[in-house]
Amino acid sequence: MAPHAIPDVRKSVVVAASPDVCFRAFTERLPDWWPPTHVLLTTPRVGLAMEPRVGGRYYEWDAEGREAVWGRVLEWQPSHRLRLTWRVDGAFRPLPDDERASEIEVTFTPEPGGGTRVELAHTRLDKLGDTDGQRIFKALDGPSPGETLARFAGVV
Repeated sequence: MAPHAIPDVRKSVVVAASPDVCFRAFTERLPDWWPPTHVLLTTPRVGLAMEPRVGGRYYEWDAEGREAVWGRVLEWQPSHRLRLTWRVDGAFRPLPDDERASEIEVTFTPEPGGGTRVELAHTRLDKLGDTDGQRIFKALDGPSPGETLARFAGVV
């Protein structure tokens, strides 16, 4: 039986900053806006970073140097677009690689009156399988901007 098509989850927020400032904040200041409850490690996280290139990781680490990789950078277009894998299963546990990972797309679009519209989409949820994909969809779906983009907007 083929899995159901699982819709993307899309959120957006307009912030009073340029696309360049928004892109840099999104990729360089993860510890400032990443929700503190979003942790894959089983020990306290002390760091969170993104390697600025296609193929780069975004990951967290603890005081002992243990790492948990959230995913890899698929597209890196500064000031415009970022696409990542998201290695999280339907129970919000880490996936070991990108085989079943869904994706996150982030776009940074200048607004006519100033500022930037930051759009974040969770896509390819079907890669998780129907049950896990539906769980993630239900957990993330809701009104914009959602917790992550609200926190991001608060620091930009």
